[in-house]
Amino acid sequence: MKAIDVHSHISTEEGSIKYSDEVRAGMEAYYRFKTAYKTEDEMAEDFRKADVKGLIIAWDSGHNMGTEPVTNDYVAKLCDTYPDAFIGGWCCVDPWRGQIAVQEIERSIKELGMMGVKFQGIAQAFFPDDPMMYPIYETIMALDVPVMFHTGTTGLGAGSAGGGGFKLKYTRPIPHFDNIGADFPKMKIIMAHYGWPWQDEQIAVLLHKNNVFCELSGWSPKYFVESYRREIGGRLQDKFMFGTDYPVLSHERLINDYQQLGFKDEVVEKILYKNAIEILNLKV
Repeated sequence: MKAIDVHSHISTEEGSIKYSDEVRAGMEAYYRFKTAYKTEDEMAEDFRKADVKGLIIAWDSGHNMGTEPVTNDYVAKLCDTYPDAFIGGWCCVDPWRGQIAVQEIERSIKELGMMGVKFQGIAQAFFPDDPMMYPIYETIMALDVPVMFHTGTTGLGAGSAGGGGFKLKYTRPIPHFDNIGADFPKMKIIMAHYGWPWQDEQIAVLLHKNNVFCELSGWSPKYFVESYRREIGGRLQDKFMFGTDYPVLSHERLINDYQQLGFKDEVVEKILYKNAIEILNLKV
């Protein structure tokens, strides 16, 4: 196994997020990527060929975007059908659903066997430290599973008038992730992505809160500022995990980028898979 991809989306038609044509076109331009649906078998083969184990993600942003969800049941089914490719799934709920969201998290973890919870604050239009979220966090803590949040900018609405109405303010590390890290010290919090333009705030929270971690999907490390790469290879080397944002970025490309940037071999191993096993309590 070369890597654990802790942030993989689904490339089948059923599992793809149903963006509007305008939003999809903008994202394809932003990422220089063209949507191409695959069968479930073909998607699993992508991971086998790369020798990567994936953690795949559900999606639910109906309140803000009006989109149909990528259901937790579908993600769990893929994990059950292709355990050699997908070793876990992140459930996703729309937090605006209140008690129904709490119940869906409990069902997804207890009955479907999913390994954690994922939120995308820009798509779902909420602040992580909004008091409405706190009953959800109490449930997550009681279930003893990690929770992951999108951090930094997004391709959603990129380049369109008004950014398509999507607002970046929801995913700034300070104060939002710093606040919940303090208020829920026993909850394992994962900041998703290199948090540009707030990468220094991301580093500050990682240094200050031992229950907060980061996965690096959606970016090649070639584009990280030098001070950020220094933290990855230095005092914060136990806090970072590998991710791709598959299918937007390939496993092969990003694995090669980490191997070519001059990190020590033991640091590369931590980033690619060892930290994920430790932080997320994965069975591989």
